[in-house]
Amino acid sequence: MSKRNIDTAFFGQPKGLSTLFFTEMWERFSYYGMRAILLFYMYYAVTKGGLGMNQVTAASVMSIYGSLVYLSNIVGGWLSDRLWGSRKTVFIGGVLIMIGHIVLSLPMGLVALYVSIALIVAGTGLLKPNVSDMVGGLYSANDRRRDAGFSMFVFGINLGSAIAPWAVPWAANGFGLHLFGNEMNFHAGFSLAAIGMFFGLVQYYIGGKKYLSDDSLMPTNPINHKGLVKVGKKTIIGLVVVAILLGILAIMGQLNINNIIGLITIVAILLPICCFWTMLRSPKVTKIEHSRVLAYIPLFIAAAIFWGIEESGSVVLALFAQDRTILHIGGWHFAAANFQTLNPLFIMILTPFFVRLWEHWKRQPSAPGKFAWGLVFAGLSYVWMAIPGTLYGTSGRVSPFWLVGSWFIVEIAEMLISPIGLSVTTKLAPNAYRSEMMSMWFLADAAGQAINSQIVKYYSASTEIPYFLVIGGVSILFGILMFFLVKRINVLMDGVH
Repeated sequence: MSKRNIDTAFFGQPKGLSTLFFTEMWERFSYYGMRAILLFYMYYAVTKGGLGMNQVTAASVMSIYGSLVYLSNIVGGWLSDRLWGSRKTVFIGGVLIMIGHIVLSLPMGLVALYVSIALIVAGTGLLKPNVSDMVGGLYSANDRRRDAGFSMFVFGINLGSAIAPWAVPWAANGFGLHLFGNEMNFHAGFSLAAIGMFFGLVQYYIGGKKYLSDDSLMPTNPINHKGLVKVGKKTIIGLVVVAILLGILAIMGQLNINNIIGLITIVAILLPICCFWTMLRSPKVTKIEHSRVLAYIPLFIAAAIFWGIEESGSVVLALFAQDRTILHIGGWHFAAANFQTLNPLFIMILTPFFVRLWEHWKRQPSAPGKFAWGLVFAGLSYVWMAIPGTLYGTSGRVSPFWLVGSWFIVEIAEMLISPIGLSVTTKLAPNAYRSEMMSMWFLADAAGQAINSQIVKYYSASTEIPYFLVIGGVSILFGILMFFLVKRINVLMDGVH
């Protein structure tokens, strides 16, 4: 028995898990801390410490930011597999993320905002998919601790995500000491996010040398020089095409942030369509695998609809928290950004319940059935948000428990879709396209948030009720349609359960 198999130094798990646990915890702390206040920083007036951006544009930027983060995961996975190896890729990603937060902590206006977005998008794409891959590398194929190890790792993700929406806004508000008067010092908050990522990098660098396998230093599928040159040429062609499109927009006087967001939205929608088309037409895909790819299409659409609603927590629900919610319970006052903690908090609360449910429910629904229920719950979380406006009007403030209820409902949906989706994606993947199929799961999130970047433009106090009802209704209707398609999808899945 190898040393790796008997290493129980971290609560019965390999010591290397502690390195990856804290690395990802601090990375999520920095990301969710930044996300908790970024929307407000963009649209708050300059006199209040913000950039004074139009609120609608700020909401679109937030959504497309999230889309870009998941699009970049594909590049990060490729660089790790073909060039750098997972350990180096994760470290480079962490450094880029930290620099991105540092840039955002400097009072340099819109330039700093967009440079920061580029750095954090690139860094997260390098770090996030590969740190998860290294967790799996800590265990042999027959090590029964694997599932428990991943559960602990996910807990670390949610722990960092839950603490950040309290700590970073607290720093931006002067650490409770009113250091900045009536203004928000957003840059102090972003500095705390940078410090969090720094701690993660220190933990990763020191612990990685001691506890992570040397296998993670090498790419799993290294590319040769000829292949690298070919990829380089395609990359240059792609960059030239982008430059030409931007040049055309500039000549037409249309080079602005809204049109750039529109271009990214088109890419985020077309990319998964091209991926499906490639797989379905490939001679490397067998007849059975072809059927399974077809089965994945409605699941992909369902996931995109769900993520569009779930990820709106940092956009539409954040605006509702700021403009429409009573920000105190009795004598306890809190910030609108604090509501962002509800997502990871409810995940930590609900996960043990659903794990036991799936372990003991003998006649549980199939994956398509769970997706259908997930869409219904996601839609209900939005329908729920239409109730306060219907009862009390949309001009005043309402109880914070409306938001708490909405987040609780949508996290039930996440329990039905997110872990199930990850599992079924690996099962339905053709042998020749296993990595690409895993990328499709991230593309569902990217597509959902990209579409959201266009939809959020229609949210305002005057449209609040129809906005929530229409989007929630679409999710519920698609969920009902999925119920009718369950048997057909199960047939197409051809033996996958």
